[in-house]
Amino acid sequence: MERTGVITAKGNPLTLIGAEIKAGTKAPDFFVVDNEQKPVSFKELAGKVKLFSVVPSLDTPVCDLQTQRFEAEAANVTGDVGIYTFSMDLPFAQKRYCGAHAINKIKTLSDHREASFGIAYGVLIKENRLLSRAIFIIDAGNTVRYVEYVKDISTHPDYTKAIEVLKEIVK
Repeated sequence: MERTGVITAKGNPLTLIGAEIKAGTKAPDFFVVDNEQKPVSFKELAGKVKLFSVVPSLDTPVCDLQTQRFEAEAANVTGDVGIYTFSMDLPFAQKRYCGAHAINKIKTLSDHREASFGIAYGVLIKENRLLSRAIFIIDAGNTVRYVEYVKDISTHPDYTKAIEVLKEIVK
């Protein structure tokens, strides 16, 4: 499924592959790899509240700031919560990035092999095979509680709203 007119990059329209995820639906499964190239599926994250921060590439300014912002916010979140940053960056690049920026409270996950996450969550950009900027918050029962597809991928998501929703869920 292709979706047009949903996002842009500095005003230029892009096409997303995959269905739009909506709040209130069950979160779909996916298969990605961690920084050690070990497979990770959605099922392995079960039983906790999850914030998925999706970025095109950690090596760009907005993606860098988004990842560092959620790393800082992770220290203020209590309860059984996992915060994950997804990108198409290779696991080696993600590991290097985490080491260089002291990212240790959140986990980075790479969708570079199959684009499984990108397709399942409707964030795979057809034109460049990167992931579109988005935020998903999923409760411990695997129901999607918050979705933000950032309209222009060169801009930031609504951090304040995402953190408010996350804290409300883990109360």
